Amino acid sequence: MTAGMTSPPPQQPKLSTGTSGLDAILGGGIERGRVYLVEGTPGTGKTTLALGFLHEGVRQGDATLYVTLSESEDELRSVAASHGWDMDGVDVYELAAAAGLDGDGEQTVLHPAELELGETARAVMDRVRASSPARIVFDSLSEIRLLAENPQRYRRQALALKRFFVQQGCTVLLLDDHSANSSASGGDLQLHSLVHGVVTLEQIPLDYGAERRRLRVVKLRGSSFRGGYHDFAIQRGGLAVYPRLVAQEHRAAFDPAPVSTGSAGLDQMLGGGLSPGTNTLLIGPSGAGKTTTVTSALVAALRRGGRAAYFLLDEGLPTLLARSAALGMDLRPFVENGRLALRQVDPAEMSPGEFAHRVRHAVERDGARFIAIDSLNAYMQSMPGEKFLLLQMHELLTYLNQQGVITMLALGQHGIIGQVTATVDLSYLADAIVLLRYFEADGEVRKAVSVMKTRTASHERTVREITVGPQGLSVGAPLTGAQGALSRLPVWSGVAPSAAARPG
Repeated sequence: MTAGMTSPPPQQPKLSTGTSGLDAILGGGIERGRVYLVEGTPGTGKTTLALGFLHEGVRQGDATLYVTLSESEDELRSVAASHGWDMDGVDVYELAAAAGLDGDGEQTVLHPAELELGETARAVMDRVRASSPARIVFDSLSEIRLLAENPQRYRRQALALKRFFVQQGCTVLLLDDHSANSSASGGDLQLHSLVHGVVTLEQIPLDYGAERRRLRVVKLRGSSFRGGYHDFAIQRGGLAVYPRLVAQEHRAAFDPAPVSTGSAGLDQMLGGGLSPGTNTLLIGPSGAGKTTTVTSALVAALRRGGRAAYFLLDEGLPTLLARSAALGMDLRPFVENGRLALRQVDPAEMSPGEFAHRVRHAVERDGARFIAIDSLNAYMQSMPGEKFLLLQMHELLTYLNQQGVITMLALGQHGIIGQVTATVDLSYLADAIVLLRYFEADGEVRKAVSVMKTRTASHERTVREITVGPQGLSVGAPLTGAQGALSRLPVWSGVAPSAAARPG
């Protein structure tokens, strides 16, 4: 160390907000003895976040105080009860109540309109001195802004409160619902400059499905944090925050040796099978065999002793179980022994962040080494109001690849015969592409499979017939007479192939 320089003081552990996902975004939590702003329009979850912050404080043995100028204590208790919390240990200081309920009775609370700004601030300071809380929630700044009547007076009073709280060593969440702020879309920039950190909550209505909620850390003085928007949901027990996935932060060592799909013929077409750390996209019209092919590879992985997760966005769960059992690929035993997690997903009720969180949970906590997503159509089309879904899917697939997971994705194409098209082009994201098609021979509708791309092996360029029966998936010999498999309904020159596919 250079002479004359002193070592920095040891850094204190951060304080949990009571919301684990938000703590992760904030780099572990917030600094003690600092003042933070939580802003958002009504209904975004500010009160839930604040109560969770105080509930965590009570759990850790901190004295807590909720100063309310907008909601009554009964209302706060009702919100807490909806999350399974009680208010024991939380001191509620109510500065606002419905006026005129008992004009002749003893006035125990004061309406903000009847108070001078200075009197309100002094009342809060006196209560803080009396109870010495470690955690404070101040709800809300909109009432102070109304009392101040002009920006200069409001800023001076906000600055005075901030200095007082810091001097008392309190960790404070200031709530602002933007109801008295004309620049709500951009936040209160004057207040942003005063506080140590700013968290903005948003609620976005969609044309169909549940509204989306997201948050963003605008500022966190003296600490690093994860920028950008992060999806969250209000659930029983508080806010469930899903930090934005950054794939480069998640790497794991794994064996890249290819494994079987459960079909020797399909393994041969793929150049040896499926390689860990890659994703395979199955493209084809409805009924061409995408789900059956995914299920075959899934069962093969489970029979090798691995764990897997199947995210079902299209087909009903009972239908999948019944059809798989009829094809000799019964999934129920693997579900019962806990090695297969079947997840029925309603994408209209789920944000992309929550979906990515569920996939991560399956990989990191359940140990899944095989992930199936069926289908991408439902995922992409059920969230038309969401932007950058392709980028989010790219980040998710990169994460799975770096974890050594085998991922299989089904993408349905519009149409059954003739020209078929896909809603979205995800081919550039795929490490391998398997194309399934219908063809007609000898008055019978059959199915063909071809491998269009693999990044890890030299694959076949042939077109083969694929059949599905009680013994599962079978891939036949190359169909040398096929023409037009890529652009339209395949046709045949010469003698049509045998209807019986050679098992493989």
